[in-house]
Amino acid sequence: METLFIPSENDFKRWVREALKEYLEESFSPSSNLVEKEEPLLNRVEIAKLLRVSLVTLTDWMKRGLPCHKQRGRVYFMRSEVLEYIKTTRPNQFKFSKRFSEIKL
Repeated sequence: METLFIPSENDFKRWVREALKEYLEESFSPSSNLVEKEEPLLNRVEIAKLLRVSLVTLTDWMKRGLPCHKQRGRVYFMRSEVLEYIKTTRPNQFKFSKRFSEIKL
C-alpha cells in the first residue's frame, strides 16, 4: 500500500511562491532578450495603399509569393517583410507602374 501525501496550506503557498519567483526571474532577467517592439500588422487595404496597387493586383501578388499572415480568416501583412520581399524578388515578376518608383524601399 502506497503512502498518500496530502499537502497542507503552507505547502501550496510555498509552491506558488516558488513558481512565481521562477517565472519572474526568467521573464524579467537582464540576460533575457529585450522585448522588441512588435511591428503592427497591416490589412489588405492598408498594404495596397502603401504599394499603390489595387486589391486585385495585391491578391495576384499574394499568389506569386508575397508574404502574408492569415489569422481567423483574414489576411495581414508586415510592412518590413513585404518591402524586403519586393527588394529581393526579380523586378519583372511584378507589374510595376511609374507610381511604384515613388515608394521608398
